[in-house]
Amino acid sequence: MRPFAEFRTNLAPEVLETVRASLDSRRREIAELLETPGVAVVDDVVAVDGGRVVPIRIYRGGHDSAPAVLYCHGGAFVLGNLDTDHRQCAEFARLAECTVISVDYRLAPENPFPAGFDDAAAVLGWLVENATALGVDADRIAVAGSSAGGALAARLAQCSAAGSLPPIVFQLLHQPVLDDRPSPSKEEFTTTPGFDGVAAQQMWKHYVPSGSVSVAAAPARSESLDGLVPALITCSELDPLRDEAIDYALRLMWSGVSVELHVFPGTCHGFDSLVPQWEVSRQLFDLQGAALRTALHGV
Repeated sequence: MRPFAEFRTNLAPEVLETVRASLDSRRREIAELLETPGVAVVDDVVAVDGGRVVPIRIYRGGHDSAPAVLYCHGGAFVLGNLDTDHRQCAEFARLAECTVISVDYRLAPENPFPAGFDDAAAVLGWLVENATALGVDADRIAVAGSSAGGALAARLAQCSAAGSLPPIVFQLLHQPVLDDRPSPSKEEFTTTPGFDGVAAQQMWKHYVPSGSVSVAAAPARSESLDGLVPALITCSELDPLRDEAIDYALRLMWSGVSVELHVFPGTCHGFDSLVPQWEVSRQLFDLQGAALRTALHGV
């Protein structure tokens, strides 16, 4: 991690377009070079209300009637696209022998909350409605997300439990954004690589410009977590988002939800993207793949 010690994420409005273009360029190059043996990858779109389409990327690592994972990429609600977590999606499909559908949801500040969540929810509904045509098992669908995508995945799980979205069987949340409120880790990690407390504040201003953050935007604000599906939550030690991930896992446990929680020591936010070939990143991928495999295949 030492080469990235000075790396910062600046989400200030005046540099956002530059940061966005730089990230997109780097991740596009990585996606183009990445080989995905055993995983077929194809881009598509999903038609939603109002004549819009939501771009998606489908990773097939299983056979017909395979289980499926709806995936939401990271990027602080303002960055990223289908290339952002391309490697992670390919790993999930391969390790869990499933079909992964990655969602290119709308970004803030051009499209603040709830635009991104609405896109993810629409694709989940489309996935279930078209399961047979897609060759996936509608009874074995999980949701997953990293960072801001973790917020979307967590909220999808909450709405599924409440009956407003189709049933799912598992939620995988990596370094998730869950709470807009202060925490000890946000106050401590103000200069950490990958992401810091300052960037977290900027992120919420972009995502919810009014400043009135509801449970629909910040899943940790939910008063009850009863009835949610089992979860794997992973986070980094040196991350302003660490405490909200740990707190959410504890609250899930206290609500009777089966949870596996891992805090990776000596790592920063996004370590799996910064150094994907690192032994610790491989450990994370294997852990996530095993959890998905168990949840979706029972083995």
